[in-house]
Amino acid sequence: MKSLKQALAEFDLEEIKRRAAERASSLSSTPKTEPADDLSKYRCIKCKDDEFVLIRNESGTDIAVPCECRKERAAERLMRSSRITQEFQSKRFNNFVQEGRPLQVIDALKAACNYVKDVDDKGVPNRSIALLGRPGSGKTHLLMAISNYLLAKSVQVLYFPFVEGFNEIKGNLDTLESRIFQLQQADVLFIDDLFKGRKEITDFVIEQVFAIINYRYLEKKPTLISSEKTIAGLCEIDEGIGSRINEMCRDYRVILTGGIELNYRLQ
Repeated sequence: MKSLKQALAEFDLEEIKRRAAERASSLSSTPKTEPADDLSKYRCIKCKDDEFVLIRNESGTDIAVPCECRKERAAERLMRSSRITQEFQSKRFNNFVQEGRPLQVIDALKAACNYVKDVDDKGVPNRSIALLGRPGSGKTHLLMAISNYLLAKSVQVLYFPFVEGFNEIKGNLDTLESRIFQLQQADVLFIDDLFKGRKEITDFVIEQVFAIINYRYLEKKPTLISSEKTIAGLCEIDEGIGSRINEMCRDYRVILTGGIELNYRLQ
């Protein structure tokens, strides 16, 4: 049996070194090719999802300009941040049923349509709007139609369903300050079913609602409000809140009074 020393002697170490050097040289001299870009993984092939593309100006300098897909993506981000559910995203003016509806409901539709025309140079509404009164009369549909219209115009809207929203706040009081700040600061805020609920409204809820409404009242920030309460009913809960809403929505305020015939869901 060969000893380890004899076995190693049979290998030409210099030859091994020479071949290794040739192999390294061959690898370094072979140009590397980048793998072909899989365009199927991009939503937008033009910008490869960067939302910007490079174009060369007259002086020969490459500059970045927004891609055509950027506006659509911005609208999608606004919709996600709005907290509007997929079901409510389908609520539009053109699918609001008018046939057989009471005159008060048609008045609410006209007010909502006029509201979206009263905007500033950035497309943000100049006023607030309140649709108040009977359940099932189309208040949420019409205010959601306004919201979806504004979102399509790249205006920020934040949806706050009153019952679910306050359940969420009370379930995590650590976020109370940041959540109220978010509701105060939204470009447009939609409060749906204000003071809805069978339980007695607590001082805590009244205090937070006042903080939201008062801030938006002072800053003249547009607010969309639906409620089964009338202005008088809101004032019974808190006159400061009710009177501010009354003034904020003076130009666009419809109170739907009457009987069960206003409830479209029962037809």
